[in-house]
Amino acid sequence: MANSQNVIRLALLFVILLTLQVLVFNNLNLFGFINPYPYILLILTMPFGVATSFLMIVAFVMGFSVDMFCNTPGMHAGACVLLAYVRQFILKFISLHDDYKIGTLPTLYTYEPSWYMKYVLMAVAVHHVTLFAFEQIDTLFWWPTILRLLLSGVATVAIIYVSQMFIRISDGTK
Repeated sequence: MANSQNVIRLALLFVILLTLQVLVFNNLNLFGFINPYPYILLILTMPFGVATSFLMIVAFVMGFSVDMFCNTPGMHAGACVLLAYVRQFILKFISLHDDYKIGTLPTLYTYEPSWYMKYVLMAVAVHHVTLFAFEQIDTLFWWPTILRLLLSGVATVAIIYVSQMFIRISDGTK
């Protein structure tokens, strides 16, 4: 797939994920503990080889956009920027060989489900730990926060995985 088609798909993904996060997932508070944040799928879906600095800018824009609608000054932006920064380390950690083809989108359709699950689990863990740490930085009530972190993380991973099964985001390499 041509690079310009990836840009169009990723821009459309940005708009769709931001809209869904703001209109649906921000209003979803299951049992007071489950708040999914699948908007990070944008960061996860960026092609291999994209410059970390560019990815951090995209992550900041996405996180800041969510912050504007959530009234959370900088928490989502900070968690997204950190995720964008550590993404390259996550990718190196889960692949013994640095065999990622430049320009390939890391999706469920381009890699094995076990690889994709490791990738998503590690990325969601980084994002959620950072986000919930920012949220609870000034209080001592960590047990409810840990429960929210775990349950929200499971919900986010499930939504991302299911969305990848039903919505094909691929660059045509497989």
